[in-house]
Amino acid sequence: MRPMTHRPQPEPRQAYRHFSPVPTRWMDNDAYGHVNNVVYYSWFDTAVNRYLIEAGALDIHAGAVIGLVIETRCNYFASLAFPQLVEAGLRVAHLGRSSVRYEVGLFAEGAPESAAGGHFVHVYVDRVTRRPVELPGALRAALQPLMAHP
Repeated sequence: MRPMTHRPQPEPRQAYRHFSPVPTRWMDNDAYGHVNNVVYYSWFDTAVNRYLIEAGALDIHAGAVIGLVIETRCNYFASLAFPQLVEAGLRVAHLGRSSVRYEVGLFAEGAPESAAGGHFVHVYVDRVTRRPVELPGALRAALQPLMAHP
């Protein structure tokens, strides 16, 4: 007999610390009439980087430190489709010395539970050498309010 495994479930809005609107586009829909799965990963990246830029913790053009994605995952619970507005909920599940695990919930506008949820892990590196570096103070300060369990 195979052991029972935990099956990911939708999460409520209150599980996330920050929300950003993400408009769907006509081209996001696939032949089946809903947003194609690869678009969800783009929304994850957009939600995280928008937050970091707005918090003054990321300079995408000239910053000495950049985040590289080393792991990602997404679970799908309900369809999203153009022309819906999506709301991306964001939290930080782990804040390490040089890495961060971001968790993102994607919600149809006003929906109480996530239509999809996932994570990705950034390792922060020196822009030139691509070697891991300690998280800069401004980045750590911007991420503290997003901690899932402060």
